[in-house]
Amino acid sequence: MKSLTVLGTLDSLSAIAQFVMEAATSADLNKKAAYKLRLAVDEIATNIITHGYDEAGLTGELALSAEINESNLTISIEDTGHEYDPTKKVSVEEEEFNKSLEDRQMGGLGVFLALEGVDQYLYERVGDRNRNIFIVNCK
Repeated sequence: MKSLTVLGTLDSLSAIAQFVMEAATSADLNKKAAYKLRLAVDEIATNIITHGYDEAGLTGELALSAEINESNLTISIEDTGHEYDPTKKVSVEEEEFNKSLEDRQMGGLGVFLALEGVDQYLYERVGDRNRNIFIVNCK
């Protein structure tokens, strides 16, 4: 299992992206699956940093791990921000997608894209930590 721990700041996003892409390459994911995974992890990491730490007046780290087996790649992100389960977010309605950019509500699409961009997404609260788990099937 590979791991990476970074400060919970926006400056850490490039290191997170590099970690995800290295794991995707090691798992032999195709380019489309790798891109969707990177987008999903980036969206959730950005939300953790922005909402879980910055807006809450907290500081912390993001601890990432990558595990590859014969059937999938699993990326996990743990943080110590306030509890937030993205799976409980109201889903984006199809009619919202059909609106012009000027008429759309701000926010919500990133979490939707993150959850839809991987084969399985799990959230759990373990003690004082949020754990976001992204699973992508290999081949």
